[in-house]
Amino acid sequence: MDNPLQREEPVDRMKREAGCHAADIVEDGMVIGLGTGSTTLYAMEHLSVLIEENGLCIQAVPTSFQTEMRARQLQIPLTTLDAYPELDLAIDGADQVDPDLCLIKGRGAALTREKCVAAAAEELIIVVDASKCVRSLSGPVPLEVIPFALHPVILGVRAIGGVPELRNGIRKDGPVITDNGNFILDCLFGEITEPGRLEGILSLMPGVLSCGLFCGFVEKTRVVVGGEDGCRELKRQ
Repeated sequence: MDNPLQREEPVDRMKREAGCHAADIVEDGMVIGLGTGSTTLYAMEHLSVLIEENGLCIQAVPTSFQTEMRARQLQIPLTTLDAYPELDLAIDGADQVDPDLCLIKGRGAALTREKCVAAAAEELIIVVDASKCVRSLSGPVPLEVIPFALHPVILGVRAIGGVPELRNGIRKDGPVITDNGNFILDCLFGEITEPGRLEGILSLMPGVLSCGLFCGFVEKTRVVVGGEDGCRELKRQ
């Protein structure tokens, strides 16, 4: 009989391997954060198997409504940051990772809650396929912006050399609305030579709730990279 896993695209296989590797890091009794996105979903699916077949006992804080619904379907016990403001670890994905382990995140529009969970976690496990590892960050930087301040933030981004674009919905007219009721601006800056400095500037703009640059967690970040020959781990040197 044909094995569905053998029909997986190479990138999907890399994501699955990275997600399963991250799930295997989780220990019995841990309280963890769960990010949003396809690679994290692979980790969640493997955690579900470990819970059902191995009796793994954990609780998880989801970073989006989507992750919450998926976790319930997979019978992963859920909790909140109110109950557990300190987490053992968080598993999440990234859009780009540079050699210093600075990240661009937010393609799933959950960057604010992901940043809250990352800050609460003792260790941040980032799961990616090999294509997400880059020499320097250059992708669109998402900003979660309150609607009241949308146009002032657009002017502010332009003033520092960025090209902002309001993210529009798919199968929905108008802008993407985050789980917090806000808009997403995707901002291009070309090659980002000082991501930490740019994160600080963007985060201080009035009306910006959160910035998709994650540069403040590099000391506790472990990146699991799925590749053609299995997984490798990256840590800050």
